[in-house]
Amino acid sequence: MVTTIQTYHVPVLLKESVDGLDIQADGVYVDVTFGGGGHSREILNRLGDDGHLYSFDQDADAERNIGEAFADDTRFTFVRSNFRYLMNWMRYYGVEHIDGLLADLGVSSHHLDDEQRGFSFRFDAPLDMRMNKRAGMTAADIVNNYEEEQLSSLFHLYGDMRNARRVAKAIVKRRAENDIVSTHQLMEVLSPEISREREKKELAKAFQALRIEVNHEMDALSEMLQAAIRLLRPGGRLSVITYHSVEDRIVKNMLRAGNMEGKVEQDFFGRSTSPMSPLSNKVIVPSDEEQANNPRSRSAKLRIGIKQ
Repeated sequence: MVTTIQTYHVPVLLKESVDGLDIQADGVYVDVTFGGGGHSREILNRLGDDGHLYSFDQDADAERNIGEAFADDTRFTFVRSNFRYLMNWMRYYGVEHIDGLLADLGVSSHHLDDEQRGFSFRFDAPLDMRMNKRAGMTAADIVNNYEEEQLSSLFHLYGDMRNARRVAKAIVKRRAENDIVSTHQLMEVLSPEISREREKKELAKAFQALRIEVNHEMDALSEMLQAAIRLLRPGGRLSVITYHSVEDRIVKNMLRAGNMEGKVEQDFFGRSTSPMSPLSNKVIVPSDEEQANNPRSRSAKLRIGIKQ
């Protein structure tokens, strides 16, 4: 089982993120990003016989990683769903409160290495990028149908691209001739607008922006965090790994103030009424060794919050 996990997806900040949950042997925990099962396995290793773990993933490929090691464990329940429906599923299973939740956001190693899913510009593939292949909108739909201003905004917001306007204009010009339907066709449009020395980095940003938009990742993240805060017991923990400035800002604000804006409400006496408190104002980042061994971890930030 260990080999399968590492091949599919190498978990980032494994010890630090699970340590952050302060696992109670009989507690109820949620891993909303099962992936290859690395974080889930570590949580189960620390649970006693009376504890339980619910693990979410919307991708059928991730569900195939359950295997005997998880399927035979009565303390484990897999939920094939987007984590934005966390509250619905907890109600379905009769769970009123949880003791902790872990989220490893972003895209998995497996998705980047899958030649058919369109997440990476390394392979010529259909421009798809859906985490859930049963969902509707693809990256090709966005590239060929969004207005120029919409494209510019999403490349700027989700890709931090300084040349977002120029890239959007180039896409609109090209698609007027023929639809852009593959990763390499998109690369052909983007490459002339990017300096050669920064080509890989800028292409990665553009693909990231499209992936976030296709999967409505920021809306899903906000909904999941709001549900998690309501579900957590007092003293319960949120342990969240982010890879992008927008998602990190959402997590930071939620852990500080309990809302997306980061506005801390106060009572009549000036005391904070925030339902959450960050364990520390400093983020936890991977060691130099982990960053060298796992390139995906290089932009990772771990934030941990406690329910008040």
